[in-house]
Amino acid sequence: MKKFGLIILLGLSQALPSVAQQQQVTLDLQQTIKMANDSSLEAFRTKNMYLSGYWEYRTYKANRLPSLTLNMTPAQYNRDITKRYDSEQDLDIYRSQQSFYAYGNLAVRQNFDLTGGTFYLDTELGYMRSFGSNPYTQYTSVPVRLGYSQSLVGYNPFRWERKIEPLKYEKVKKEYIYNAEQVSEQATTYFFALAMAQAEYDLAKENVVSSDTLYRIGMQRLKIASISRADLLTLKLDVVNARNTLQNAESSLKRAMFSLASFLNLEKNTEIRLLLPSRPGELNIPVDAALDAARSNNPNFLGLRQDILEAERKTKPRKNPASTPVSTPVSVSTRWRRNLAKPTTALCSRKWYLSVSPFL
Repeated sequence: MKKFGLIILLGLSQALPSVAQQQQVTLDLQQTIKMANDSSLEAFRTKNMYLSGYWEYRTYKANRLPSLTLNMTPAQYNRDITKRYDSEQDLDIYRSQQSFYAYGNLAVRQNFDLTGGTFYLDTELGYMRSFGSNPYTQYTSVPVRLGYSQSLVGYNPFRWERKIEPLKYEKVKKEYIYNAEQVSEQATTYFFALAMAQAEYDLAKENVVSSDTLYRIGMQRLKIASISRADLLTLKLDVVNARNTLQNAESSLKRAMFSLASFLNLEKNTEIRLLLPSRPGELNIPVDAALDAARSNNPNFLGLRQDILEAERKTKPRKNPASTPVSTPVSVSTRWRRNLAKPTTALCSRKWYLSVSPFL
């Protein structure tokens, strides 16, 4: 049993260095920026913001296409108790009425941006069965109905959407690029903060080594009376200050390493070593070119244009506050109706309808 325990301990002791090696990462600046744009939480938030605007624009484009709608009432059963006056008996009689109803409507709609109205083409079929003392069956059918619905008073929402929605999507695309560059900038800031902390930590270690060396030399020189005890105490104070500086530098290094690891969505105990880039070349940008690039690529300019259009859209209906929107559907349809009061008799009728029904 003791041999088995020793084997387990030896296996764990061999596995621990490999785990520690897996937690060490060496990164350069380009790798850091790539990891930040791929796996950081800020990059994830930026992508979701872009996808939200993208699908909103896709919804706007889908609303410009014909839509197919199916409305159904597969089964509806009604049972009512009604009061009827019987003149022969001179009293009120309560009768039970039962009916079964089914309905279906299939419609195709197309929005018209120029006028703000909607064209529609639909067909419907209805069935009703009444039970009781006088049962009957009725079928109602509209083979085809062509219509147009238009708001007579008010503004055209489709016209404003055609102006604003493409601008909003263009703003979302530029915001995605702008936020991606901000993620790269933030990753660069964490990268050089860690590089500075590592450089300060290495310098603090060298200062500790040199201070200890000077202090040991001073102790040897004190034995031969080459220096005074006050000078030796000064060297000892330098050693204490160097060690305190090393502890502070180590704490700063851990904080900088933890900040970069958290930003890159790495493990908290990951040890990161950096490879510094070479000195960048000079880049001269004229003022006019910078202003043109800012106007073309900065989403804030598109945001201002969007705010102006949305403000105009909100103030358009308020120019006449007393007006009430009126919608007027115009439709042409043919309707079939067939009554089966008895199994042996049937009544079938067909009518054409032209309806104009404005409503508030």
